[in-house]
Order: sequence, then C-alpha cells, then structure tokens
Amino acid sequence: MVFYNEAIRLQKYAEERSIATAEDLKPATDDLSIIAKLKKAMEEKRKTYLQPFQEHVKETNEAYKALMQPIEQADIITRQKILAFQLKQKLIREEQEKINRLRMEAAQKEMKLRGEITESVNLVEVIPEMPKKVQTELGTTSTFKVRKWEVIDFALVPNDLKVVDAGKITKLVKAGISFIAGIHIWEEDSLRINTK
Repeated sequence: MVFYNEAIRLQKYAEERSIATAEDLKPATDDLSIIAKLKKAMEEKRKTYLQPFQEHVKETNEAYKALMQPIEQADIITRQKILAFQLKQKLIREEQEKINRLRMEAAQKEMKLRGEITESVNLVEVIPEMPKKVQTELGTTSTFKVRKWEVIDFALVPNDLKVVDAGKITKLVKAGISFIAGIHIWEEDSLRINTK
C-alpha cells in the first residue's frame, strides 16, 4: 500500500509538471530516479509474493508431466496402431480392386478380340471398406482428414504469407546496420535512468 500511495503521488507530480527550462530537467531527473527505484522495488515485491506460488506451480506441472507420460504414450501408440491398421486395410482393398479392374479389362479385351471369354474372370474378394466411426459402450473413435503443410520452395511462397523476423531485425539494427531492403531504419531519442 505504501508503494501504491507513493506511485499515486508521483503520477500527480508528473501530470502537474511543466518542463520549460533546462533547470526544470533536474527535478524531473530526480523524480525519474525515484520512479525507477520504486518500479524496481514494486517488481521485487511482486516477485517475492509470487515466487512460492510459481515454485509450487512448477513442481506440480513437473509432477503431472511425469505422471501423464505413460498415459500420453499409451494414447499415441494406440492411435498410431489404429491408423496403421486402417492404412494397411485401405492398401489391401485398393490392390484387390486393381486386380479385379485389370481382370475385367482383360476379359473385355478378349471379348472384343475373340467375341467370347475363354476363361472365367475369377474376381478376388474385396475386403469391406474400413468404417469411419467405431462406437462401443465406452466411447467412439472416428477418422477424419487433417490438412498439413510444409515449405518446399520459400521463393515461391506469396509475399503476404512470409513473416518478418522482428527479433533478428532488431538485433541487426541495434548492431549498427543502416540499410535493410524494404525496411526503414531511424533513430529516436529515449531516456536511460541510472539510479544511485
């Protein structure tokens, strides 16, 4: 509460302050030094209050992460096995359908060439299509498509989808680089406050 009252007082001084001469800079500098010390003290107090909670949250998160690891792995493994089985069944079905299609095409070509089919077509049995949804008394699994992407040629990506790396640019500008194509670089005055 003491910090807050001091902050209110300093805010009132700042609002009423007029800097019209070079002499007015001295009390303003003193106030900025007081403000900097007060900000630091308030931040330290905040951290002191929060530290036990943050440590408890960190410990709890770490404990639950360790506890959850086996169940997360069980989830991943089971999902992968279901999807692998479904893919295998899909590939088998596609191959069976391809065999039947080729046998039918061959029979149609023979019929066209000879006017008759000399051998039985003997289509293979096609396994049923995998259900998109499996429902039990305990729950339901369903298969759906997820769209994903990756960059294969950055130069071809539309410009409006390219993102500027602000952190990297800031480092270059602070290091003294004066020109980057497409970027305006300038200097503006700022104040640094050093307290004693």
